[in-house]
Amino acid sequence: MTGENRTANEMAAERTNLASLRTGMAADRTLMGWVRTGMSMITFGFTVYKLLSEAQEKGLVLPRETTPRNVGLFLIAAGTFATIMGKIEYVHTLRQLGATYPFKFYRPSFIMALIISLSGLVLFLGIIRQMI
Repeated sequence: MTGENRTANEMAAERTNLASLRTGMAADRTLMGWVRTGMSMITFGFTVYKLLSEAQEKGLVLPRETTPRNVGLFLIAAGTFATIMGKIEYVHTLRQLGATYPFKFYRPSFIMALIISLSGLVLFLGIIRQMI
């Protein structure tokens, strides 16, 4: 059908579908922003933990002996939490959009967010396990 032969309702439905698709892609980009933030915090937390631990072993005196672990755990937990919050926001947005345009939750951005949050959780638990 050409643009001249379509009814106003058909054109409105097409515009609504395109708007929903753009909103879904924006949700993907937002989730990937959450993932980048979370991954940065997780890697920074692990790096701080390792650097401060190495420095402490070489004789650096820190205010507390547990400072490397505490700082590392805080940043890793914050990064993991940021990724989880991003996933919750993503699912909420796609559920709202589901009324006008069918979206599947298991898109590549969601799978990547799941992998990063699980990695952060494993890293967090690994550091906790070392202190036991």
